[in-house]
Amino acid sequence: MDERLRGKALMIVGAGTGIGAATARRLVGEGARVVLADINVDAARAVAAELGAAATALPIDIADETSVNSAIAQAVDWLGGLDGIHVNAADLRTIFADSDALSLDLAVFDRTIDVNLRGHLLCTRAALPHLLARGGGAVVYTTSGASHSAEPQRPSYAMSKSGLNALMRHVASRWGREGVRANCVAPGFVMTPEMIAGGQVPDQLITAFLARTPSTRVGRAEDIAGVVAMLLSNDGTWINGQVIHVNGGGLMPA
Repeated sequence: MDERLRGKALMIVGAGTGIGAATARRLVGEGARVVLADINVDAARAVAAELGAAATALPIDIADETSVNSAIAQAVDWLGGLDGIHVNAADLRTIFADSDALSLDLAVFDRTIDVNLRGHLLCTRAALPHLLARGGGAVVYTTSGASHSAEPQRPSYAMSKSGLNALMRHVASRWGREGVRANCVAPGFVMTPEMIAGGQVPDQLITAFLARTPSTRVGRAEDIAGVVAMLLSNDGTWINGQVIHVNGGGLMPA
């Protein structure tokens, strides 16, 4: 594999499964040293063990400021600095209770915002000083097509991802001249290994998705990992403040 990330010191928040785990494999495969952080630290450790000496794992709770600050400080110590961070964490359990604006339990809304928005701000605040100390670097957030589209359910999720896009643009505009670039990757219908193994998605849902999109298949975690790797590499140095949709053409915003 191309070693365009040789010498890069990188961190993934939410790296134990799915897109985060696939991204860890891609980054190490391209030559980076990577810290895998996850609230499910056992899962992150399993991926790190697979990747060998170029990776290590540690726990993080993105909704807890002390945990975030500690994890990023430990990551920087292990890496010897920080060139980029992929913030990929979400509490997906809340999606199933994220109904509509009238019936929504506000506890679900609060938890969604705590993780998907406030938690990403906490990671940003903890990581930025280290990126600036290196003369700049990259922040990549995982957002969602839900931030650009409309649906009758999941208002908390969509609101949080729209806010995350705004946070990304703020970081890009405020620190771009100091060498920091920030972007969002918005996955479409991605079937992670865990979803496939668990049989969580009915075949009829996949068929319905394919019927309304100009694509031959649903997404894979590796599709997202490749875009994240590009944004963290020198190939992404003139990409800043963008939401990049990776969805097989399922959403084509203006």
